[in-house]
Order: sequence, then structure tokens, then C-alpha cells
Amino acid sequence: MKKKVNFPVSNGLVLILIFFLEAVSCTHQEAEETSAPKPPNILFIFSDDHAFQAISAYGNRLAALAPTPNIDRIARRGMRFDKAYVTNSICAPSRATVLTGTHSHVNGQRTNGDTFDGSQITFPKLLKENGYRTALIGKWHLRSAPTGFDHWEILPGQGHYYNPEFITASDTTVVSGYVTDLITDKSLEWLEANKDGEKPLLLMLHHKAPHREWEKGPDHLTLYEDITFPEPDNLFDDYSTRGTAAREQDMTIEKTMQTASDLKIWSPEYSRQGSFQRTYGRMNAEQKAGWDAVYNPIIEAFEHKNLQGKELVKWKYQRYMRDYLATIRSVDDNVGRILDYLEENGLEENTLIVYSSDQGFYLGEHGWFDKRFMYEESFRTPLLMQWTGKIPANTVNNDLVSNLDFAQTFLELAGVEAPDRMQGRSLLPLMMGQSPDTWREYLYYHYYEFPGVHSVQKHEGLTSKRYKLMHFYELDEWEMYDLEKDAKEMNNIYGDPAYEAIRANLKDRLKRIKIQYGVIHPRSTY
Repeated sequence: MKKKVNFPVSNGLVLILIFFLEAVSCTHQEAEETSAPKPPNILFIFSDDHAFQAISAYGNRLAALAPTPNIDRIARRGMRFDKAYVTNSICAPSRATVLTGTHSHVNGQRTNGDTFDGSQITFPKLLKENGYRTALIGKWHLRSAPTGFDHWEILPGQGHYYNPEFITASDTTVVSGYVTDLITDKSLEWLEANKDGEKPLLLMLHHKAPHREWEKGPDHLTLYEDITFPEPDNLFDDYSTRGTAAREQDMTIEKTMQTASDLKIWSPEYSRQGSFQRTYGRMNAEQKAGWDAVYNPIIEAFEHKNLQGKELVKWKYQRYMRDYLATIRSVDDNVGRILDYLEENGLEENTLIVYSSDQGFYLGEHGWFDKRFMYEESFRTPLLMQWTGKIPANTVNNDLVSNLDFAQTFLELAGVEAPDRMQGRSLLPLMMGQSPDTWREYLYYHYYEFPGVHSVQKHEGLTSKRYKLMHFYELDEWEMYDLEKDAKEMNNIYGDPAYEAIRANLKDRLKRIKIQYGVIHPRSTY
């Protein structure tokens, strides 16, 4: 039998053992922290009035003639959302919804004329509080100063295409160049200065283009001048089955689109007006020379044609498309610059890249330009996402999603809990290729800006994948569409007896979704 031996333990040895155990514990903890995945960078590229019909990844009548190869790269390497919509199809309200994850009646930005309350909760604020470096560069259009950003440089109001001003917290500076290029230059400078990897990055890169008046950049002045674009087959829509709102709007190519300010048919009389000085008047001598070489022959040819009626509308449509799509080519080129930078600097793999627009836009459909209505072309917005190794490449999602969902998506990616105030849903499961059984079946829409520019009546509505119900409540007129049978929304079936049960269900659903989102409107009737 072995004899048990007791070794005396000194106080010093006890201290050494305690120190050793603490060191092992700290090393283990540090290893766990090192192995924890770093939250992804978020690059949110947001254009203004970019119709999904003008992105070739979506496939459309313009795709072959005016491709967008760099924006398409995002779709090819990630996911294209085919049923992405907005809650209110107008610039400032859409931006407020993106920031707050709330509908217009909650965030207070119902119209372009409202001033955004920057004290409310936004996802950039929450990301900043949880370790992100945050930046906003480009168009802001919310009247108040940005909050929640470590760095911001914004355009005043709509901004200018040529030699624009940029506002910072300390000053306003005119910068020589073309706005789409300059916004990208500044974004690349910020990325370069912050690529050290110490903190994840949020960059909101907001382009002015392709907002009206669609001024081509110096590199694209001749682009598309030899192209004749196909017309939408409802370019001469007479709105015979639609109501007062469609007939009395002020956004037609025929009557509303101006040959001078919109289409650059500048006369000596027009050159004395303020709008001329805000465009051509901003250019330097070299820019004017390049512009004149392209547009002076166009002006001369137009003056000799003396176009009238439908022929004039057709001519205006072609000029509109050539200018609008050329501004988009500048956006696409600059998206390419950003994507190349991410690849070359090892940032692509852990960066969620998002391309979207503040709403859709009419490219001659129903004879219109602009947005505002709940009809598909302005209600629907492009949405493309790439996250290498996470989002399956070259995939398409057909679930109903909204700009209401961005805030909660970005917060979940960052591991930050979204506040109860937010009303959207995280798109993360959809991005991973899953489609939950509990995903939404309906989206709510509300447009408030009347009276106002383009004279589109106030309306609210509900859409499912197949059916859409719209209520122009100050007129108390209803419209309803079967999107499966009538994708172009030419036939209002609200009064059709064959749809009586569906109509009743949609009206009930509209009431319920208004209760869900806390909407109160005393004039709404059911």
C-alpha cells in the first residue's frame, strides 16, 4: 500500500496557479471573440427615379438597346427581387421609410414638402451605436440635416447634374464635374480611408440620376442618338376604364413634358429663364462646347419638322428615352467602379451590396412620365442584392417585399435588435433562398401629395401578387385590377360582378392592414 504524501503549497504557488488559470480563460475568450464572424459591410446604392424597366437584368423592351451591365453584375452574383415595392411613390417619403422602417404616417414624411424629423430612430443611428462607421454621400432631399452618420456630404435639395454643390456639416462647396462621377469619387475616397477593417462599414451612396431633367454626362452625350426605342403599346392610353384620377393627372408626355426644360430644345427666350441658368448656365466652357455639339443639331432639326399631335408625342418619347437612359449609363458605369474597388481591395466577400431606387418611374406607359400612382410602373422598384458566399448567385425572388423592409434587414445582418416601432420584416431568410410560410401576402400603399406637382389624387391601396385594390378617397372612387390577366392595368374591374367576392375580401383586408399599421383616415369607407 502506497503512502500518501502531502506537499506543502506556498501562497506564491497559489497565486501562480490563479494567474495561469485566468490567462487560459482570457486566451479562450479572445479566441472565441476572434472566431466570431464580423458583421458585414453594407453598401446601399440608391438612385432616384430608376425604373425597373430600365435595368436589363429584369428583361424588358429596352434591355437589348440600353443594357446596364454593371448593375446586372449584382443580379448575376446575387439575387433579383421581382416584386419589390414602395409604401409611397415619391422621393422624400421613400427615403424616410428606408431610414426608419416605418410608413409615412409614422415617420411624418408624407410629402416632399415635409421636413424629416432627424431625432427619430433610424437604422444608421443604431448601426453607429453598435460599432459601424457610417456615411451618406449624394442626394438627401429631406430638408433637415442628416443624423446618425460619422460622415456626410449631400446635395442641396435635388442638386445639379453639372458642377454641383456639396453640403457638409461645416460648409458648402461647388465641385467641378458631373454629379454621378463626383458622388462616386467621394464614396471611393471614404471607402479608401476606412478600409482598415477595424469596424464594419455602412455607406449609403445616393445618386441624383436619373431624376428629371435627365442631363447626360460629358462621356455619354452622343449615346443612343442613333437608336429608336420601342414604344410601350399603351403610350396613347385614353384611360377609358379608369377614373377621374387617371384622366385628370398632369404627367403626360403629350401635355406636361416640356420641350425646353425637359428635352433641351432651348430657345433664346428660354435662355433668359432661371431653369436654363440652373442647367446650361452651370456648365464651364468645355462642358458647353461638348453639349452644343450634340444638342444644337437636334434643336435645328426639331425646328424644321413642325411636328404636331401623335407625331410630336412620338418624337418627345424618343428624346426622353435617349436622355433618361444615357443618365442611367453614367450610373451603371459608376456602379462598375464601386464593384471593381471592392473586388480589388478584398472587400467584396463580406459586403452586402444593394442596388435600389426611391421608387419606379413611367417610361411612356399610360402616356406618362414621373411616378406617384399605385399603378405598377411607379409602385414597383428595382431591388438587387449581392453578398458573396451568402446569397445564392443568379437567383430570383418573387415574394412581396418593400422599402419598409430595408431597416430591419440591415439591423439583423449586424446583429442589432430592431425596435418595435419598425413595421417591416427582415429580408434575410429570402436572401438565403428561403421563403417562410408566414411571409406577407399583402402590401399597403398610401400617397398623400395633393394638391401638388403632377396633380395625382391622394389614394391608398392594397396589393397581393395577383390583385390590386386602390381607393382615391377624396373622390371616393375605387379601382381594382387582376394583375395575372391584366398586367398593364388597363381594365378596372372594381364593378365587375364576377369579382364580387374577391373585391369584398380585398376591402376587408385593406381595413385589417390599416389597423395593423395604425392608419387612421376618417374619410375611408368600406
